[in-house]
Amino acid sequence: MTPSLTSVIDQPPSGRTRAVLLDSHDYAQTVLLQGKPVPWLEPMAYSNFFGQAQVLLKSDVALLSLDRLYGHQLEANLGLQSAMSAKSRTGYALRTLLADTALLAYVTEFATTFSKTQRAPIVLQIPSPLQWLARTHHFSGTTDVSGLDADNAENASMYVADWLRNFAGLPLAGVLLDDRTPPGADNTAEVALDTYSPVANVTEHYQWTLALRTASGVNVHGASASGGIIDPAFWLQNDESLPDGDFLLGEIPSGAVPEDVLTRILALD
Repeated sequence: MTPSLTSVIDQPPSGRTRAVLLDSHDYAQTVLLQGKPVPWLEPMAYSNFFGQAQVLLKSDVALLSLDRLYGHQLEANLGLQSAMSAKSRTGYALRTLLADTALLAYVTEFATTFSKTQRAPIVLQIPSPLQWLARTHHFSGTTDVSGLDADNAENASMYVADWLRNFAGLPLAGVLLDDRTPPGADNTAEVALDTYSPVANVTEHYQWTLALRTASGVNVHGASASGGIIDPAFWLQNDESLPDGDFLLGEIPSGAVPEDVLTRILALD
C-alpha cells in the first residue's frame, strides 16, 4: 500500500525525528547538471537526474514539480498560448491549459515514468488554484490580479480537481499546493485551504494527503500536523536554527556550496 504524506510525517522513512521534504530542483540543476537545461523532454533522464539528488539529499518524499514542468512546456507552445488567449473571461486560460489533451498526455506519461523510478513516497507539487489562476491571468488581457478573490479561487479549484483525476492510477502520497507568489509577481488575496474543497474531495477519494505550502509554513488538510519552513540561509551558514513544526520543508538555494549542504543535511537528523 502506498504510504500517505500523513504517514510519512508520522513515521519518516529516513528515520529522522521529523520528516524533511526537500525542494532541491534548482540546487540539483546547478550541481548535478552543471547549469545545463533540465531534461523536461526526456522523462527517464529527468527521473535519473532527480534520483541522483535523492541519493545525496535523502528527502523523505520525492517532490515532483509539475508546476515547473507545465511552465517549461507552456513557454514553448505558442499554439496553446494562443488558445488560452482566445477569451478574456477569468479562468478561461487556466481551464484551457489544464484541458489541453496533448499536454496532459505528456504530463501524465512523465509522472508515470517518474513514479516507477523513485523509491521515496511521491508528492505532486502544483500551484494552488488561486496561484495557477494568477499565473495564467495575463492571457485574459490583463496583468491585474488584485481582483481575484475566494470565489475565483473556488472556481479554479474545480478545474484543478478535474485535472487531478487523470493521476488516479499513480501511487501518490500527496498533493502539495504551492501558494507562494512568484518573485516579481503581484500578491494575490489570502485564501484558506478549505476554499479548495473540490480539490480536497478528489484527494480524499484517492487517499492522497492534501497540503498547502505558503511562505511561512505548510498546512495539512484534515490533520493537526503543520510544517515549518527551513530558512534558505540555513543552507548557507552554520548558525541558522531550524523552525518549529511537526515536519520541515526546505528549498535549497541554487548557489549553496555542496559540502556545506551535505553538512547541513546531517543537522536535520
